[in-house]
Amino acid sequence: MVVGDIATGTDVLVIGAGPGGYVAAIRAAQLDLDVTLVEKETYGGTCLNHGCIPSKAFVTASSIAHDAREGEAMGIHADPAVDMKGMRSWKDDVVDQLTGGVEKLCKANGVNLVEGRAEFADANKVRVAHGGEGQGSESIEFEHAVVSTGSRPVQIPNFEFDGEHVLSSRDALALETLPESLVVVGAGYIGMELGTVFAKLGTDVTVVEMLDGALPGYEDDVARIVRKRAESLGIDFHFGEAAQGWEPAGEGITVRTEDADGEVSEFGAEKVLVAVGRTPVTDTLDLEAAGVETDERGFVPTDDRARTNVEHVYAVGDVAGEPMLAHKAMKEGHVAAEHIAGEPAALDHQSIPAAVFTDPEIGTVGLTEAEAEEEGFEPVVGTMPLRASGRALTLDDTDGFVRLVADGPSGFVLGAQIVAPEASELVAEVGLAIEMGATLEDVAATVHTHPTLSEAVMEAAANAQGHAIHTLNR
Repeated sequence: MVVGDIATGTDVLVIGAGPGGYVAAIRAAQLDLDVTLVEKETYGGTCLNHGCIPSKAFVTASSIAHDAREGEAMGIHADPAVDMKGMRSWKDDVVDQLTGGVEKLCKANGVNLVEGRAEFADANKVRVAHGGEGQGSESIEFEHAVVSTGSRPVQIPNFEFDGEHVLSSRDALALETLPESLVVVGAGYIGMELGTVFAKLGTDVTVVEMLDGALPGYEDDVARIVRKRAESLGIDFHFGEAAQGWEPAGEGITVRTEDADGEVSEFGAEKVLVAVGRTPVTDTLDLEAAGVETDERGFVPTDDRARTNVEHVYAVGDVAGEPMLAHKAMKEGHVAAEHIAGEPAALDHQSIPAAVFTDPEIGTVGLTEAEAEEEGFEPVVGTMPLRASGRALTLDDTDGFVRLVADGPSGFVLGAQIVAPEASELVAEVGLAIEMGATLEDVAATVHTHPTLSEAVMEAAANAQGHAIHTLNR
């Protein structure tokens, strides 16, 4: 049936049902605004469908397989078989539960759901092309709009994603058979997470990176621990080499790299995974029609209320720039909705945590010691190595540390860098401390459960004050 071009209106139009979009839509509806949410694919965006959730499902499954093989020191002997189809089916069930939940929550909160691809016609109207032949289109006029269209993987020259030989991160999470060998291009957080997953499942993994080390953006002592653990899993790193191209070779491929001196190397594998970053999806919206500006990388600059240069048009999530994290998108969506409704709301980027789900995990929040110095603080630092943690010993996982950074004169906690199992969870305590304006004394005086990894946060705070019990003070 041809629906044709019909016209509707709404208080708030949200484009994209990822973590930023659906949060903005639900919160705006809770504040009694009429809300329309347009999504062209599936609810939950990249995070729920092709990113955070499926990748962390694989992280969990691969760790179970790996730990079972490595449990001999604990008296456990096992030789687990990896059923990739079964693993993918379990992962898909997890994804389906969450994406279905998002749709139900939107409907339960009174959000109008529209399927299709939105494109601005002017500063107060979009046209939505519905999917499928003969499904027509519609125009939607709005008082306010929230752009939340997310991001897509970056392609590099000569490595066009084909889902067979050249994989994006999305392709890698949809594999039905485990590759015997894999070249990963890029040693950032996506490449390191997925490289670790496949190495734990039994794939022979080679990582090539054009920079001099893994995990750029993280301090050397943080990245070094993760890289060494990855090497212990059998991952073969080649730094300072740029991927130049690939060609079929037998039943697999050969990836060609070149270093700064022009020396060429070749790596054979079954497949190649290209994980060199993500780029915002802003090229399909015709933002110019609405007068919304983008920067040279395609991101939409916003203020601390998530507003673009056009005051009634907001941008949240990956399209609004770094850090491209789901929890940052959710917060921005929340702030945008409340500001549209006239509520007092603003973004505070100081305590946005970041996590990398490698082995061990990385969790960071706030300032590093160097950043604190640059901002004029007189930082003090306290550290707790995991080898002194009773809980880490019982987990047989003692590589890493908890490091707290605070302002010396006031004692206010400024940041943390954590390399540890469950670092993604541990870092939340420090984020709360920063948000609440807690001091080192507050953290050190808080009784923590024993034996837990969280004791390391308490001990690091005590260490910064020179009265740690379980480690030598500086």
